[in-house]
Amino acid sequence: MSAKIDEAAARLRQAEETNTPCAPIRDLFAEGDLNAAYAVQAVNRAHWLKTGRQLIGRKVAVSAKAAQKAMGLSEPAYGMLYADMLMGDGDEVAVDRVMQPRLEGEVAVVLERDLVMERPTLVDVLRAVAYVVPAIEVVGCRIAQLNTKAVDLIADNAGSGTFVLGATARKLDGLDLRRMTMTMTKNGEQVASGTGALVAGAPLHALAWLAARMVKDELPLKAGDVVMTGTFFPMLPASPGDRIEVHAEGLGRCEVSFAA
Repeated sequence: MSAKIDEAAARLRQAEETNTPCAPIRDLFAEGDLNAAYAVQAVNRAHWLKTGRQLIGRKVAVSAKAAQKAMGLSEPAYGMLYADMLMGDGDEVAVDRVMQPRLEGEVAVVLERDLVMERPTLVDVLRAVAYVVPAIEVVGCRIAQLNTKAVDLIADNAGSGTFVLGATARKLDGLDLRRMTMTMTKNGEQVASGTGALVAGAPLHALAWLAARMVKDELPLKAGDVVMTGTFFPMLPASPGDRIEVHAEGLGRCEVSFAA
């Protein structure tokens, strides 16, 4: 099994380093072997950290129940956020920076306290949040033709590409993330809208799930970590020349563009 995990990890690394999508890695494992998928992710995490990448947070993927059902999952998935993935409000995504890019609108959370409880309560989560910001995730996929199932997605760092944090940061005071509406426009035209209820019931529920799972997997969330909590609507494709903006009700806007 160890050899197959290393083979899968190397296949995904080569795809990223050469900017050439690879064949699915699920063919190396038993169907639905999520433990193997996370083991592949861990091998590449260790590799990237050894080469100097800085881990600054986590992302929650497949947060919507419908998406979990389609993937054959009973809970969300997670991936790592590295410092070189972070982009600022209004930045431009260079051509070929992200393979097969797709777009998600999210609320990102920055922690001011560690979340090290095995079963964090909503109160624990509320106390741990420093502030929230509107965010855009540019999902990437190193698997050719987006031919992914759950094992491929998780092994591929949950489809991490880049993420963009908005310039406005707010405390949770007065914000109802569950009922918050977020819209996305592409080149000035609205293309998506949704509420935080799609995000595992609420973005803070997604954060609580992630915190518990990270303790279980011995990678607990710490003060200063950034968490992308999950998308408010289904993913949308991105193309060269696109200008994307999300507007989170009561929170603010976030923008990113794609080089032509």
